[in-house]
Amino acid sequence: MRSEKKYKARRVLPVAVAALSLSALLPACNSQGCTDNHNALPLMGFYAVTTDDGGKLREEAIALDSLDIGGVGAPDDSLLVASGQRVGSLYLPFRYHSEQTAFFFHYNYKSQGLDKPVFNDTITFTYDSEPYFASEECGAMYRYMVRKVVYTRHLIDSVAVSDSVITNVERERFKVFFRVGNLGEGPDNGILEVPDDPDRFGEIELSKAARRGKGGGR
Repeated sequence: MRSEKKYKARRVLPVAVAALSLSALLPACNSQGCTDNHNALPLMGFYAVTTDDGGKLREEAIALDSLDIGGVGAPDDSLLVASGQRVGSLYLPFRYHSEQTAFFFHYNYKSQGLDKPVFNDTITFTYDSEPYFASEECGAMYRYMVRKVVYTRHLIDSVAVSDSVITNVERERFKVFFRVGNLGEGPDNGILEVPDDPDRFGEIELSKAARRGKGGGR
């Protein structure tokens, strides 16, 4: 699986607008009694793996400031994140009328030579969608049961699924682990590492038990 090869500068849209243009979700509820997301937007966080003083591996949340992230097949002028924004997590709008939504990651780290399209990463989510009644305050919306996640492994090391059932409940569902060296140093918590093999990819197949809410793993 190859990442997106073509890239050009795009205008950033706020997440709420991008969610509409990418997924045409149901109208959000207007009641102030709805305390969760007004739509089922899964939250994805950014991480790296480091070693503690005892030699054990641990996860560390990171933030990156030279990324462009957008939906594959979305309007040319829409991005969820643009280079210059420091981001450690974001909401991913899924298309309710499709079984798949894919997102691309373009890295604008020119000093490391990582701004070439060959290093772009893509994460593709395959899921079932169904309408459901969230609550009296929030009304009706779609929820998603993720069946599979496929991703390229250029600067992404791996992806983890903590909960494959996507509702409007505020919770981090996905973790993206980046290849980072010198963790804790520099403005981006470290330095993104150039991969030796730019053609690798990973895949997570989620069982029926996982889709009932147990989630998947790395």
